[in-house]
Amino acid sequence: MSRRAAGGAGRPVTPAPPWAVVLVVLLGALLVPVGTAWAAPGDTAATGPVQVTVTTLEPRTVTPDSTIRVVGTLTNDGDDTITDVTVRLQRGDRLTSRQELTDDAASPSSGDAAQAPFNAQNGVLEPGDSIPLEYTATAAELGITQDGVYPVLINVNGTRDGLVERVGELSTYLVSFATTTGITSRTSVAWLWPLTERPHRDAAGAFVDDDLATEISADGRLDRALDVLEDLPDGGRDVPVTLAVDPALVEEVTAMAAGYTVAGATGQGVTAAADWLERLRALAGVHPVIALPYADVDADALQSVGLPAVVTRSLPGTPAGTAAQPVDASGDPVTTPTAAPSSVSDDGADEGAGARILAEALDVAPRTDVAWPAGGAVRSDTVATLMAGGVDELVLAQDAYADAGAAVGRTGRAAAAQVPVSTPDGQLTTVVADSALGDVVAAADTTAGGARIAEQRYLAELGVLTSQLAAVDPAVAQTVLVVPPREVESDPSWATAMMADTADQSWLAAVSVDDLARGPVADAGALVTPTDGAQLSGAGLAAIAGAVAVRDDFAAAVDDPGTVLAGYDAAVARASSAAWRGDPDGFATRTADLQQTLTGLRDRVGLVAPADGTYSLASSDAPLVLTVRNDLPFAVTVSLDLQTRSGVGFQADPVAAQRLEPESRTVVTVPTSVRQSGSFTVVARLATPAGGQLGTEVELRVASTAYGPITLVITVGAAALLGLLFLRRLVLFVLRRRRGEPHPAEDDVLAPAGDDATGTRPAPPTRSPV
Repeated sequence: MSRRAAGGAGRPVTPAPPWAVVLVVLLGALLVPVGTAWAAPGDTAATGPVQVTVTTLEPRTVTPDSTIRVVGTLTNDGDDTITDVTVRLQRGDRLTSRQELTDDAASPSSGDAAQAPFNAQNGVLEPGDSIPLEYTATAAELGITQDGVYPVLINVNGTRDGLVERVGELSTYLVSFATTTGITSRTSVAWLWPLTERPHRDAAGAFVDDDLATEISADGRLDRALDVLEDLPDGGRDVPVTLAVDPALVEEVTAMAAGYTVAGATGQGVTAAADWLERLRALAGVHPVIALPYADVDADALQSVGLPAVVTRSLPGTPAGTAAQPVDASGDPVTTPTAAPSSVSDDGADEGAGARILAEALDVAPRTDVAWPAGGAVRSDTVATLMAGGVDELVLAQDAYADAGAAVGRTGRAAAAQVPVSTPDGQLTTVVADSALGDVVAAADTTAGGARIAEQRYLAELGVLTSQLAAVDPAVAQTVLVVPPREVESDPSWATAMMADTADQSWLAAVSVDDLARGPVADAGALVTPTDGAQLSGAGLAAIAGAVAVRDDFAAAVDDPGTVLAGYDAAVARASSAAWRGDPDGFATRTADLQQTLTGLRDRVGLVAPADGTYSLASSDAPLVLTVRNDLPFAVTVSLDLQTRSGVGFQADPVAAQRLEPESRTVVTVPTSVRQSGSFTVVARLATPAGGQLGTEVELRVASTAYGPITLVITVGAAALLGLLFLRRLVLFVLRRRRGEPHPAEDDVLAPAGDDATGTRPAPPTRSPV
């Protein structure tokens, strides 16, 4: 087994002869103070078998007279017993810029600038065992005399198989400011805290699973998301964390609290939903609230396939934002409301359904002019759609800009989260989410050494920014925005602490997202085209497009489509949620259900065929009487078209558009004309005013015994001819009578063969004698 010596540079150690080992131990006893182990300042060895976890690292801001205290756990993940465990802190050179901090995080400092003394830890580390870590050192021992950020190494030494060596280490940072009062350089920090979740309802509004009950119950992800805010000091009043809330999530939880079913069984989250809503309502009274688009739709994906109207119908800041799940009088979901939503009022006439959902459930007036596109970057045509829908401020990631470093302090200048952007539709305010801080938050639960080390990295990032500001112009304002991932796995043990730091540390200030838009401005260049390949795509988007085509076809057939089709708009938005980016199977399932549901609307309106398939017409202008069914819960306007297979002898006149009342049967009278008697094959087709077919074509047999115009002309003509012939014979007969002429042979009567002109028959011939 290769060893890494406590004082070496990470090189393998050749096994020494027994007498050499004894000599080393004796020299160590003479040269090293009791209770310590020896380690070279320049040791950059990789982490050994002992894993270091830190739960306490105080103070968060070091001053020259501070005593630094580290508490945690040492765990032996190796196969050997380790004794004589000692720990010390050793620091590297002060970091003066964000780039230096980034470089150090990639290749941690060896901590050779200064070292505090080793301190012995109690206990023996058997394989798999843990012992407590507790260590103290003074700022003077570490030589911390200047403001700034210092890389620090927690060095763990121990004895294995008689050899003293470094058995573990952990890199972190200390942030120092000379005094806790009189700070002139401050960094203002805003937090955007997401409350989003994938949709749990199908296209009809029914719950497809009970997973949301788990998320909002004790220790669920959304439960902990509220715990973080509830644990802030002074009820969070000093830390205005801005909440980004999905109206579809609040709508689902509201439905759960009223009682719900999943696959016919009673849902298990009724109590948890009511409690969660009450807690969120209390928090919304303290913290600013931004209304996200309904179901947090993937705006860029929808825009890319020509569906900007779907984006608009999800927006909370425009009356065109219609997406919402209606319910009946019992609170059960329905696809079509029986009346206008009760939350609609004159005060909310300029807002969308999403804003009304939050206003009613949380008793707040949320901001509707801010959008936070999934992925952080946004297409230019998506920006135009958002602005037309009432958005005038965007929250974007660093990579959405050509020169984002200028906004987050990577160029040596002060950080300024606000970046104005010029668009063809006018000036747009954007705020830049600091990617390094967002990454720290995202990885806090899995950070080596524990979440307290993640918090220390968070403070280090803000610390170098503050140091940069002090070096440039202490009086200049500096702003930073922290945005975790949408479904961050948070915990109060670190997330609350990070938020509270902005108010507790004298060199930081807590502000809201709204404050950033009134703060300093940075020039980060133009917006760049997104390259995020994670957006929704493929067959799922094609299915959404097909469903939307049906929805738009019906929009021309109904009164007040924004109300009548609100449930279907909500279904489209839920299937288009950005939450499906990481769940392709779930996306495929929901889009297939959406397409089936919307396409099925066409089959719920159609013609009722006669029992034997035949209609009889008693006259040439007798109307054709048809029955049309509407099984939909809303009225529709339809057109009816009839055509014969041959196109001869039968004609149906155009029929005015017909209004079909909800869930009804309507008799439609079609004027017809028949030019001849007989049987005709007629095809009847029902369609929306826009031309979309409803139901299936119906083939009818129409029988007529009435004389049509042609038949009548032939019959009358034949009768007239017979009459003329009879009249001719009568005239001839009368004329001969008057002249006293014997009755002549009729011109049209043949004389017997052999008769002469007088009418006598010649004598038969005689036979000559032989």
